[in-house]
Amino acid sequence: MSTESVFGAVHLGYLVIETNRFTDWRRFGTDAIGMHHDALSRDVMRFRLDDQECRFLLRRGPAEDVVATGWHIDDHASFERIEARVRAHGVPCTEGSAEEAALRGVERLLRFPGPKGITQEIYTTPVASSEPLRMLSSGWVTGDSGMGHVAITSAKPARLRGYFDTVFDARLTDCIEETISGVKLKIRFLRVNERHHSIAIAAVRGLPIDPVRTRVQHLNIQAESLDDLARSYDRVGELGFDMALSVGQHTNDKELSYYARTPSGFEWEVGWNPLVVDESTWQPTTHQGISVWGHTPVGRTIVDKLEQFRRGGLSLARREDTVPALSGAGVPDD
Repeated sequence: MSTESVFGAVHLGYLVIETNRFTDWRRFGTDAIGMHHDALSRDVMRFRLDDQECRFLLRRGPAEDVVATGWHIDDHASFERIEARVRAHGVPCTEGSAEEAALRGVERLLRFPGPKGITQEIYTTPVASSEPLRMLSSGWVTGDSGMGHVAITSAKPARLRGYFDTVFDARLTDCIEETISGVKLKIRFLRVNERHHSIAIAAVRGLPIDPVRTRVQHLNIQAESLDDLARSYDRVGELGFDMALSVGQHTNDKELSYYARTPSGFEWEVGWNPLVVDESTWQPTTHQGISVWGHTPVGRTIVDKLEQFRRGGLSLARREDTVPALSGAGVPDD
């Protein structure tokens, strides 16, 4: 098994979402967020952010959740290095069929198990679309930083850090400690390239519970301009979609953003202008509080809070899969 690092060669490329709410998702993605939409069949549709054929693949099914994460790997050597690591730990890998790769707009697709049942997929070459973008947004920031990030809640955060360290050589950028409704949270932010984080892992301190129903708590995409962010924020409200958190600015990556609630229930963050990590000078720190200002909960009632605590209690009886062969004993906080 090669020990050479793949850090910097890994970029968040696409997400696969399973849902039966196609009509709502089309309105949310195109009319509210402002992405390009392609309907491939009654059971499959895609959203684009740029010239890559697929950034979000939505397929019909009951999960109402993100079911797979696609990672763009820069070169074949890094791809094979990751594959060798996964296989060396005894974890099965499955080559994607030509049809599956075409749906994702990629070449050389490989998948393997990931934490919380989210399949991890890697690919080498994204397919560029010749079709001009039709979207309300003027553009989205992708490129070397990838297309955004995913945030996951976990009762076993050290194991999840271990998983992404083993597979992608992920680095800890920083942490945030926050108290929400009397519950103390610690959020760890992991990067695999220059983006401040591609993965965020949130955990309740001192309690092995997971208060979120969905596998992914939220996902993030980055608007090209502040005007794009503001206009999409207005459209979300005008079209009647639920807002989770109002516009605010984060303490750690300084990103300006808001959080809308998707038709499937998890949250969708639209952000603007996060800082870029300088590897030569960066040192992990811990911030107190998620936001410098804003990010005020919208429309949250005591019933919602009680339901979240109920879900947390139920999670005690639910086994959280961390893929032990890859997560090992985990990576403790520094």
